[in-house]
This record gives sequence, structure tokens and C-alpha cells, in this order.
Amino acid sequence: MLKIGDIEMKNQVVLAPMAGVCNPAFRLIAKDFGAGLVCAEMVSGKAIVHGNKRTQDMLFVDEREKPLSLQIFGGDRESLVEAAKVVDKETNADIIDINMGCPAPKVTKIDAGARWLLDPKKIYEMVSAVVDAVDKPVTVKMRTGWDSEHIYAVENAQAIERAGGKGVSIHGRTREQHYTGHANWDIIRDVKQSVGIPVIGNGDVVTPEDARRMLDQTGCDGVMIGRGALGNPWMLYRTIQYLQTGELVAEPAAGEKIKIAVIHMDRLIAMRGEHIAVREMRKHLAWYLKGLKGSARIKDLIMEETKRDEMVKMLEDFVGGLDQEGETNGDLSAVFAAMQ
Repeated sequence: MLKIGDIEMKNQVVLAPMAGVCNPAFRLIAKDFGAGLVCAEMVSGKAIVHGNKRTQDMLFVDEREKPLSLQIFGGDRESLVEAAKVVDKETNADIIDINMGCPAPKVTKIDAGARWLLDPKKIYEMVSAVVDAVDKPVTVKMRTGWDSEHIYAVENAQAIERAGGKGVSIHGRTREQHYTGHANWDIIRDVKQSVGIPVIGNGDVVTPEDARRMLDQTGCDGVMIGRGALGNPWMLYRTIQYLQTGELVAEPAAGEKIKIAVIHMDRLIAMRGEHIAVREMRKHLAWYLKGLKGSARIKDLIMEETKRDEMVKMLEDFVGGLDQEGETNGDLSAVFAAMQ
């Protein structure tokens, strides 16, 4: 079973730390569907040190989310260490994760995120400084390399291990690829074979079968699911069941998908209020509707809606007009009931 330091997960399935997505509302949905570990979206180390309210809100961890990994980023050692101390002593997070994979120019230009992939020595120095300053286990999420000409994944992972890091998650793409092309699972395998700390594989895992193949091909200790869970959080449950039993649980019916979407929206409203939450849910609802027949038109309407009740009526009317095959998914019904 996956174990980071002294934090033991109940399975090998991990929700990736997606920016603008992994707030407590979505993380709790992932927990409802059984994710062994959920990761919060990355937070700027300097913003944590400055302590503005929005950043403090991003550090909130609901007890029901645990175990949880909280990710920080930054290029300045002093502020990153101070931020790690705040996460260590003032939050309910279980693991402190350092982002070393974000390809966004606004992050790399401040010598943070994927920029570190070019310098194993800096990785060692930064991770070591954080590890020495905190009690919670420290992990790193990285990519295979900066570009196809600069792939130092093995050296970088070894530097993390020497520095006292307790685990590494590796996305099988370079910074140059962003989210295009294919993830290179062979490099994940090479990293796993080169270190003794747990390795979590990430990239191109969009079905339970993909997760099984990644584990088998790379030998990694856990599977991190990101975009594959967007509008599709039951994929986490289906993956866990497939890995544990070999049985593939059926996809939920359209009506069930919409029920989950509404629960998600209501949790976000409880956090942020209707005005902000309904607007933020538009992108999520578009993901939930993906693949449903005739959803293109309702997606356009959703992008204009600002009220919770009107949004729910719109979704229910749409689902009511569908010719849904089969009955409620028995394998998932208990999960749905527990979420109400």
C-alpha cells in the first residue's frame, strides 16, 4: 500500500493538485469516491508568508479530506522554507508537497515550478532546506524534464531522496509538452528503479485500465489522476475497484452524474457563496456534461446562468429529456447515498 513517511493511504489512487480545481468542495467529492490521497492546488510560498485572506482560505483542510497533501511553490529558498513552516504548524495538511512541474511561464519566470528541472543541485538544496525546517513529510511533484534535450528525471529524483524527501510524483511529460503529446511512462519506470522512496506516476491515466497498465509497466507505488477526474470523479472509485478486484464498475447513468454535479455545486456555494460558486461551477458542469447526447446547447446556456436554482432546473430538465439506458448503478448507489 502507498505510504509517505508515516502517512499510510488506504489505496494507491491519488487526486492530482490541479490549479483552479482542487478546492475543498472537489477534494471532498474525490474522497467520497475513495481517493487514498487528495492534493490541494498549489499555493505561492510568498503569498503564504504575506498571509492574505485568499491564500489563508486556500490553506483550509477539512478533517474529512485527510490524508491530504498541500502543495507550495516558489523560487526563493527563504520564503519557501517559511511557507513550509506555516503549512507544517498552522494547517491540518498531512504532507507538504513542493511543485517542481508547473510549466506556466508566470511560474517558471520566477525560477519556480518546472524551472528547477534543469538543476539537480538546486533541487537538493531547496528540498533539504524545507525538510530540515518541518516535521511533516515532504514530497515533490515534478515532470520528466524541461524539454526533450534536458531530461534529468533520475538525477532529480535521486537529489530529492538524498535531501530527505519522502516521495516523488512524476508527470511523464516535459515542461515543453505542457499537456500535449503522450506521457513517457518509461521514464517513470526509470525513476522508480533509481530511488527507494515511493514514486507516484502521473500522465495519460484516464481509465481504470490505464491505471493498471501504469502500475504494471512502471512498478510505481501509486497512480495520480488529474484531468481524467474532471467531471468524472467516479473514475477514482472505478479505478480503485478495478485495481483491487479486477472488476470494472459501470459508468453512472446521466441522472446520477447530474446529482453529483449538484452536490459539488452546493458544497462550493457553502464555501464561497452563490454569486462566486455558480460562476466557478460553469467549467465543472461543462465537464460533467461531456459525452451526454445533446449537451452542446445546454453548455452554452450554463455559461450565462448565475443562480443556483435555475442552474439545477436547467440540468434536471436536460437529463429528464434524455433516453437513459439501464437503471441506477448499484455499485455506486451506496456512494451516492452517503454524499446526500
